[in-house]
Amino acid sequence: MQLHPVGIIGTGKYVPERVLTNKDLEQMVETNDEWIVTRTGMRERRIAAPEQATSDLALHASKLALEAAGITAEELDLIVVATITPDMFFPSTACLLQEKLGAKKAAAFDLSAACSGFIYGLATASNMIATGMYKHVLVVGAETLSRITDYTDRNTCILFGDGAGAVVLGQVPEGRGFKSFELGADGAGGELLKVCGGGSRTPSSPESIANKQHFIYMAGNEVYKFAVRIMGNAAEEALRKAGIDKGEIDLLIPHQANIRIIQSALNRLNLPEEKCMINLDKYGNVSAASIPIALAEAVEGNRVKEGDCMVLVGFGGGLTWGASVLIW
Repeated sequence: MQLHPVGIIGTGKYVPERVLTNKDLEQMVETNDEWIVTRTGMRERRIAAPEQATSDLALHASKLALEAAGITAEELDLIVVATITPDMFFPSTACLLQEKLGAKKAAAFDLSAACSGFIYGLATASNMIATGMYKHVLVVGAETLSRITDYTDRNTCILFGDGAGAVVLGQVPEGRGFKSFELGADGAGGELLKVCGGGSRTPSSPESIANKQHFIYMAGNEVYKFAVRIMGNAAEEALRKAGIDKGEIDLLIPHQANIRIIQSALNRLNLPEEKCMINLDKYGNVSAASIPIALAEAVEGNRVKEGDCMVLVGFGGGLTWGASVLIW
C-alpha cells in the first residue's frame, strides 16, 4: 500500500487571560519566587475563568489552527483531543468540540496519555491519513489543570496551568512531514503521578473529597529521575528510526515540565538552548497542551522555516513517553 506523506498544515494556541504569578503563590503557600524559578524555571501560569472548561480552550486553539490550514471545520474527517481534564466523563471533549466547531463530518474521540497525549494523538492521526482513511485531522492538546490542582500543596501547585494547542494534519509534499514516532509506557510507574478520585476504583464520595483524592498526586523526585532518562532516550530513538543525526536538528520542542529536565535533554542531544523552544516560564506545565502551545508559538515567532528538522518529545503520567521527528 502506498503511504502518503503527512505533516502539520496549521497550528493554533489559546491560553486563558488570568495570570497566576510566583508572587501570587507566595501568598497562598510557603514558597518564594527564587525557589520556584531555580528549581522549575517557571514564573507564571494561566488559569481558566470559572465559566471556561477544556472544550472552550480547545475551541479557540482549533479555530486558529483551521484558519492557518486554510480549511473549514466541515472538511475535518476526525477530531482527536488529548486531555486528562475532560469537561466530563462522557461525552468526550472531542465530541463537545465537534459540535462547537460545526465539524459535522468528523469522527471524534479523546485520548488519555497525560503529558504525552499530544504525541500519541499525532501518531494515531498521521497513520490514518497516511493510509488514505482520512484527509484532514484536527489534533488538540487541551487542559484545565487548575481544576485538579491542590493549591495548599506547595510541591505541586507551583507547576501546573491551563491552555490549549491545536494542529491540523494533512498530506504534504514528498520529503516533508513526520519521519518517525517513538511511543512507550511503563505502567509500573503509574503510582508516581495520578489522580485517584472519581473513577471506578475510588468513586466520588465525601471521603474521597476529604482525602483530596481528586487532586494531582506526584512523587516529584521519582518522576524527575524518570523524565531526565526518558526524554533523551525517546528523542534519540525517534531520530534513529528516521535515519537522522542529532546534529541535523533545527528545533527541539519538548514537554514544558521543568527547565532542568529540558536542559538535560539538550545536553543529551548536544544542542544549544537557542535550538530549543522554551516557554514554561510563561505557562508552567500544561500537560498535553504544552507541546502544541510551544509549537504554535514557534511558528508565530518565525522560528520554523520550510525544511527544518524538528523533534517533539514528552513524558507523562502512566508512565508514558513519546517523540516524533518532523520535517517542516
